[in-house]
Amino acid sequence: MVNHQNESCYTGCGLEDWTLLAGESISASKDIFLKRDINWTVRCGSCDLYDELKELKTEFDINLYQRLAEPENRTNLIVAPASVSISLGLLQFGARGNTFMQLENALGYNIHDPKMQDFLHTGYEEVTNSSQGPVVQLACALFVQAGVHLSPDFIEHTALWANSSLQKINFSEPNSTAAQINEWVTSNTEGGDADCIHLDTVVSPLTQMALVSTMYFKSMWQKKLSFTDTQSLPFTTADGITLKVPTMCHTAEVNYGQFHTTSLEQFSVAELPYLGETVSMFVVLPSDRRTSLSQIGSHLSAKIITVWANSLKRMKMDIFLPRFRIQSHFDLKMVLPALGITDLFDPTEADFKGISEQGGLYISEAIHKAKIEVTEEGTKASGATAMVLLKRSRTPIFKADRPFLFFLRHANTGSVLFIGRVTNPSE
Repeated sequence: MVNHQNESCYTGCGLEDWTLLAGESISASKDIFLKRDINWTVRCGSCDLYDELKELKTEFDINLYQRLAEPENRTNLIVAPASVSISLGLLQFGARGNTFMQLENALGYNIHDPKMQDFLHTGYEEVTNSSQGPVVQLACALFVQAGVHLSPDFIEHTALWANSSLQKINFSEPNSTAAQINEWVTSNTEGGDADCIHLDTVVSPLTQMALVSTMYFKSMWQKKLSFTDTQSLPFTTADGITLKVPTMCHTAEVNYGQFHTTSLEQFSVAELPYLGETVSMFVVLPSDRRTSLSQIGSHLSAKIITVWANSLKRMKMDIFLPRFRIQSHFDLKMVLPALGITDLFDPTEADFKGISEQGGLYISEAIHKAKIEVTEEGTKASGATAMVLLKRSRTPIFKADRPFLFFLRHANTGSVLFIGRVTNPSE
């Protein structure tokens, strides 16, 4: 239960001054925390609430990845959960009734709470601040059938919500619809670094609304790698096939740790920083080749990622990381129902009266695309660049010569920008 003492201390407190008074962990109370009409009980003088909210947001990121990773656990995969959550937050502004509650339950928060909006806006601005090196661009667009009269309040929320936009479109004209959506995608991925989205189902005349999200990341490594150190080295896939792949080699000071799951599968984690060290790539490598990535992936949680980030130790290591390039295109209609979000895709159940009083609106398509390219120079395109490693010495070795998980994490906000897995770098 949440302790409701000292509720009056909201007045005059900034977000950084709040501390959650709760007896349950964020994971235990996830389904009841920040629900509609529940008061936030805080006291001034600490940033504990900020940490709780970071963990709550990260929990959605991990849940999304785990749902996407379930169907095919032997393929490369990349997802930008921060982009998806911004899109769902936008929909929450316009949702009502059970549709709203499903979004609230999945995300873990009520988007109408001004304090939550402040927290998310602050985090968005910090993540996308490129003054310290990495370029991060999140965007989402809600394409709405021309002729639908939109609520002025929803239009106002969209204008203020991260990098979001409302686009009028005529879904009965397939060619112009595809061109308009892909032009938007191109403009939000630095001039077309991401390929166009396939719109085979989006261009149906029956389409009411289409939700599209993108994320772009580009950065140099903190310590640039040399192409001359890259070698063709063995990589053994989950199927036991050994391939020769270009492998980046480097000796560097990195944060490193060894851990195990609750069922005692051993794995190691190396943190590879990008320029400015505001964003790092965490590489998660099973110690035993027989341990599947699904065994490690199912172990992930927001709390565990925080533990990793806080307990890694600085040490000099020889690092070997294959170059890889992954592009994933997801139909979120196949994924979000596993998170309890079903009504918004149902013409009879969807309630988007906050978007338009005309009624009858529902999400016909929800599309997400992410892309990552990891090279010696750094990260590029609608995905991030993975990290690299090196020469022969007597220093400890971190050698990603078998399937591994990775995620890009913003240090200050704890935001998981990208998360994925590499099962075959040559694909």
